[in-house]
Amino acid sequence: MDLRKLASALIAIALLGVASPASSQSAQDIIPRPPELQADVDFWIRVYSQITTNEGFLHDERDLGVIYETLRFAPNSPPKQRSEVVDEARKRYQAILDRLATGADAGSLTTEEARVRKLWGNSGAERLRSARDTIRFQLGQADRFHAGLVRAGAWEAHIAQTLANLGLPPEIAALPHVESSFNPGAYSKVGAAGLWQFMRSTGRRYMRIDSAVDERMDPFRATEGAAQLLSYNYRLLGSWPLALTAYNHGAAGMRRAATATGSTDYVRINRTYKSASFGFASRNFYPSFLAALAIDQNPEKYFGPIERAPEARFSEVTMPAYVPVKVLERSLPVERATLRALNPALLPTVWNGERLVPRGYRLRLPGNGPGYTSEQLAQKLPATELYAGQIESRSHRVKKGETLASVAKQFRLSTRELAAMNGLSVDAALRRGRTLRLPERMPTLASAALARAAGAPVAVTPSVAAPSVSVAAVTRPGAAASGGAAPTAAAPSAAATDESAAPASRVHVVRRGDSLSAIATRSGVTEAELMRINGLRNPNYIFEGQRLQLAASATAPPAEVQTAAVRESQEDEAAVVASVRRASRAEPVSAGEAEDLGPALVTGSESAPSSTDAVDYTVAKDHTIRVLAAETLGHYADWLGMSASQLRRLNGLSGGQPVLLGRKLKLDFGKVATAEFEQKRRDYHYALQANFFDAHRILGTEIYVVRRGDSLWSISQRYAAVPTWLLQQYNLDADLGDLRPGAQIVVPRVEGVADATS
Repeated sequence: MDLRKLASALIAIALLGVASPASSQSAQDIIPRPPELQADVDFWIRVYSQITTNEGFLHDERDLGVIYETLRFAPNSPPKQRSEVVDEARKRYQAILDRLATGADAGSLTTEEARVRKLWGNSGAERLRSARDTIRFQLGQADRFHAGLVRAGAWEAHIAQTLANLGLPPEIAALPHVESSFNPGAYSKVGAAGLWQFMRSTGRRYMRIDSAVDERMDPFRATEGAAQLLSYNYRLLGSWPLALTAYNHGAAGMRRAATATGSTDYVRINRTYKSASFGFASRNFYPSFLAALAIDQNPEKYFGPIERAPEARFSEVTMPAYVPVKVLERSLPVERATLRALNPALLPTVWNGERLVPRGYRLRLPGNGPGYTSEQLAQKLPATELYAGQIESRSHRVKKGETLASVAKQFRLSTRELAAMNGLSVDAALRRGRTLRLPERMPTLASAALARAAGAPVAVTPSVAAPSVSVAAVTRPGAAASGGAAPTAAAPSAAATDESAAPASRVHVVRRGDSLSAIATRSGVTEAELMRINGLRNPNYIFEGQRLQLAASATAPPAEVQTAAVRESQEDEAAVVASVRRASRAEPVSAGEAEDLGPALVTGSESAPSSTDAVDYTVAKDHTIRVLAAETLGHYADWLGMSASQLRRLNGLSGGQPVLLGRKLKLDFGKVATAEFEQKRRDYHYALQANFFDAHRILGTEIYVVRRGDSLWSISQRYAAVPTWLLQQYNLDADLGDLRPGAQIVVPRVEGVADATS
């Protein structure tokens, strides 16, 4: 049976019985193809099907119907040589446009000038002058697209089933053509990864991403995460053109676009919205998707017969404990190459033995092999190789006066052993602040029975009295050995907050070359404290773009250190966003450069790293804000450098009067600029989110009907693992401070993730 027909049948069934994003629209209206965009769509169809990565169009950036020339390069010609050809052609056409803009007589035009004049039709001198600055090069993609059509066969059935289960349009299955050419190993220069090109911060909402596992690289888990994200975008934005564009530009960005244009009409936004972040990639994301969809629905028209890869077949079993990968190879038995091919989410740390295959991980085994339950797998493995937690990396930061010998003695090592581990001679002098690597600590053993009992966390069946999803408390594996459980982001009452609550923590965004010890020194916090606050198991495992929560202001370092940290956080965030924007403006001239910048067929993602959060953290022009979930007067006072009592007086609040969710508050920016306040506010919320998604992921949503006496806080208590700020993210247009009986609230279903940050 044709898979597209199967997908259509499945979604029709889903729409009959499930409230879904697509349920209120007819099939032909779900993915509209506006005639105003047809020239843009035709341009991308040509890019995807007519020219390869050895060719490219020199075209106008705004009017895609204007293609000046098709440039062709010798195969394997170096990028520098290709760039010179592009630059020379661009200068030639700029000169032609300059001459045309002077109003030169038609009879005096050269053949080439007359051809360019004809491309622009009746455009006037001003448009011709502006066109000289919008000449762009687009590398062809036909060879990459054809390869993607072949690769897609392995996963298209799973993608169709996943979309149908959520009631999403089956046409969305074409999106990986635009994102990665269906390459599950694709990795972009700015950190997006996998078939669906998730940024790490976004992926952690829906997938397991830690030091042992990165499910962005697993096409099956990533598909499920992408379906959740697209469903979320649709709920917020109400149309698929906006929801799909938000996949590139972010839901918050598309809400801003709708507000700025006063419309949710995609064509109007595409043609009139002006923003530094809404550039070529964002503007062309939906047209390029429509082009990919057109080719995907009739590939033979463009490429002739396509022999698709066979559907991937395998069996899955949930890991009952933490197990070395070599034990799995030996006990099952399965060759390492086969295991590795079937489990692309397992990181190199697992294959080289630095990490164990985690408990709860869904291990993929050959489809023609025996199918195991989790209990059967536990019985198959030796009890002496079933562990209760993950391998713990350890290190020591050198203090004043310490020597290699004294540190070795402290940790019961020989000086020679410690020196060898750190590439030092036995008589090497130690610099204060240096981090020394120590032997890893193996976790305690778990019996097979214990391993079965401590399997993957699952959503608990809701109670009869209160329909809800609760998740058992998750303690980081190894917490008992290290003396503490993972910190969690507690959600204070959103309906009645108090300035006595803990003020906001500062945040550092990790840059390339950063080390935990260096960050600790700059921020005035000990390395051990940084590890405790952020639940880090390994001081050597931090990554570019990671947000590290620094000490709360209750134990903050001196004011000058705080000021430097705030400035550094702003600079780091700007650097991450700037790197994304640079990639989005790039014009690769070869397949290699395109892969280096990112696998997306429309180069670059222009959304910020935390764009999944669509909450508005900005200050209004009248210096007011709306109170958000998990915020208190204490937070505002801390971010403004003033006292909570001053804020109360400014807003006419009595000492015991609560600050209600959604209330409008006036702020005083006499000491802090609005931009600095907004950054602190975002950093606080991003830190809450990062901590929460260290230990949880979103599985889906359900609807809760508000009852008499309910508040956002009481609803969050029914759903024990769902903080109020997450409820707010899923209900941005609801008045959560004044819930009425019968109102419907979207509640994300969450699941605990074992060992999420080890």
